[in-house]
Amino acid sequence: MAGWRAVARIGPGALLALRALLAAAHPQCLDFRPPFRPPQPLSFCAQYSAFGCCTAEQDAALARRFRALETRMDAGVWATCAGYALDLLCQECSPYAAHLYDAEDPATPLRTVPGLCEDYCLDMWQTCRGLFRHLSPDRELWALEGNRAKLCRYLSLDDTDYCFPSLLVNENLNSNLGRVVADTPRSCLQLCLEEVANGLRNPVAMVHAGDGSHRLFVAEQVGLVWTYLPDRSRLEKPFLNGIILEIEEPASNHNGGQLLFGDDGFLYIFTGDGGMAGDPFGKFGNAQNKSALLGKVLRIDVDRKERGLPYGIPPDNPFVDDPGARPEVYALGVRNMWRCSFDRGDPVSGTGRGRLFCGDVGQNKYEEVDLVERGRNYGWRAREGFECYDRKLCANASLDDVLPIFAYPHKLGKSVTGGYVYRGCEYPNLNGLYIFGDFMSGRLMSLRENPETGQWRYSEVCMGRGQTCAFPGLINNYYPHIISFAEDEAGELYFMSTGVPSATAARGVIYKVIDPSRRAPPGKCKIRPAQVKVKSHLIPFVPKEKFIRTPESTPRPTTRAPTKAPRRRRPTAAPPVPTPRPTKPQRPTRRPGARKGGGRRRGRPSTAVPEPQNGSVRLVRPASLSPGRGRVEVFIGGRWGTVCDDAWDSKAAAVVCRQLGFAHAVRAAKRAEFGEGRALPILLDNVHCTGSERNLLECAHAGVGTHNCKHEEDAGVECSHQDPNQ
Repeated sequence: MAGWRAVARIGPGALLALRALLAAAHPQCLDFRPPFRPPQPLSFCAQYSAFGCCTAEQDAALARRFRALETRMDAGVWATCAGYALDLLCQECSPYAAHLYDAEDPATPLRTVPGLCEDYCLDMWQTCRGLFRHLSPDRELWALEGNRAKLCRYLSLDDTDYCFPSLLVNENLNSNLGRVVADTPRSCLQLCLEEVANGLRNPVAMVHAGDGSHRLFVAEQVGLVWTYLPDRSRLEKPFLNGIILEIEEPASNHNGGQLLFGDDGFLYIFTGDGGMAGDPFGKFGNAQNKSALLGKVLRIDVDRKERGLPYGIPPDNPFVDDPGARPEVYALGVRNMWRCSFDRGDPVSGTGRGRLFCGDVGQNKYEEVDLVERGRNYGWRAREGFECYDRKLCANASLDDVLPIFAYPHKLGKSVTGGYVYRGCEYPNLNGLYIFGDFMSGRLMSLRENPETGQWRYSEVCMGRGQTCAFPGLINNYYPHIISFAEDEAGELYFMSTGVPSATAARGVIYKVIDPSRRAPPGKCKIRPAQVKVKSHLIPFVPKEKFIRTPESTPRPTTRAPTKAPRRRRPTAAPPVPTPRPTKPQRPTRRPGARKGGGRRRGRPSTAVPEPQNGSVRLVRPASLSPGRGRVEVFIGGRWGTVCDDAWDSKAAAVVCRQLGFAHAVRAAKRAEFGEGRALPILLDNVHCTGSERNLLECAHAGVGTHNCKHEEDAGVECSHQDPNQ
């Protein structure tokens, strides 16, 4: 079609120049979230069927706009210009739509026409300049129709990397599109975080209710267990207050890691070896002593009692018939397993379901990750990681120990925190990735299994640099002491860390792991939490952590290379390259080569806009309208959305206008008078205000995200600094 002619004219020299560009790819849709693979091919914007920003419904809406254009234009002109119309309309489906429409910053209005490369714009002006007034309500754009140079400057982007159609052949933007980005020099996967809870005193564990309510229970080291609801509010009253069971140990350290129920219904208990150093208890230590419960993985049946015990013994426990062993023992030879998890299995094939992963804290050389199996011996104290610790015991042929799937030296961290295999719905690229961390160094790490060889490939996880995490509500930094990992009822992954490892310092934060490269199609992962009765006051969640702009999330490696390779191993990941843990710089810096204007259209202010707070509002309007009028969009839970006009009145308008710094509300606008926010979710409906509230969230409403309307009912306001009655 005509609209693709400029692509054909890009020569080899231009392509080489494009390949040399250093801009970091940052795919982002108009709803300020990552692109996705549509669940079914698109019929109109078919070029974005494999990966982009449109669902089938959005694609159909664009097709209707295309047909409407055809009816309004002369048949001869349309024959020439239809290709351009198709090109421009479909850029809403581009994985880089936010860049094309100058929408990386949610606090600024969207463009009505995507940013165009100069040669493409000049070509289009020659034959189809009249198309712009049918594509856009922007009267300022219409006024430039007769001046080719001014119009093309108006439609240009400050960042020419992203202008259409050159971005289609920009190798830097397209080579890894839709995949988890690996920062090649440091071999780390760039992920992002979302803050979901804060102000906790050493949060040591988090579990989900498992009853369809999608509640989360978070335990603090002091013994309090807090309840969090799906909207991230916390019940004011603790769910539990006190330690239920106490176990005496010979030393204060090595207290073990976790209690877990497996798919078999049995309870798995992970005990430390008793503490001190080197497991000095008895001839071979507690961990190798089958008659001791310390240094073990135990498995019991809590639904029945036998042998005078308050629990039963599963009949297939490996040592039930061994008179010299405790029947509770499921596996032995562990030192201090800190955080274990069962793999839910691949959501489609079920592969991996029921596998048990554990992080086992080392003595003074290695930390390890074990894949725990029935009846196996994991080597401690004979072996630490892959190397012998007690050489005499290590040489014992009867040891028959199993090596870890991965071990790392203390140059990289000194206290492993076991994690989870990601099996959630929201981020398909992370499926099968085991993510874990280190309490001392603050490293986030990952392992992925090669199903053909059984080998595990290591990649460090780093916070996305440049614009990788520049989505609303996301952050790229965390407190360094990683205490625990968790998953919610839907399988999404979280971790807990603190800046001060103390049971009394309220510095603990819970983070959700986010893949900025790709998300699931909209609607696929929507949850409908079962309703629960709440008898306590709710404390709303207020995020405190901020996105930090840095050239790179961590400096390049400066520590020495790992020690020599272990002498004996089974298939495992290669030794990791050491990199210092993420730090929080004292002031943000601009990434090298970044444009100072942040990709805004010429003439817009380049001042950085602070991240919005929950309840923030903005007015979105065509450029031809004066300030103070526009569609109301509200920021809630890390995203922008529209407000339905059901019950929308002057009192609600007064709240919005006062929040935006206007003294008066002239009127409340309805029926999408200032345009439809089709790319955004509808976040509020049935808003009833008294007029004195600080923001719309304080008004009565149907609930965040609960509505029965369409974008043709988007609400708006007209505000003024002058009293309209005078």
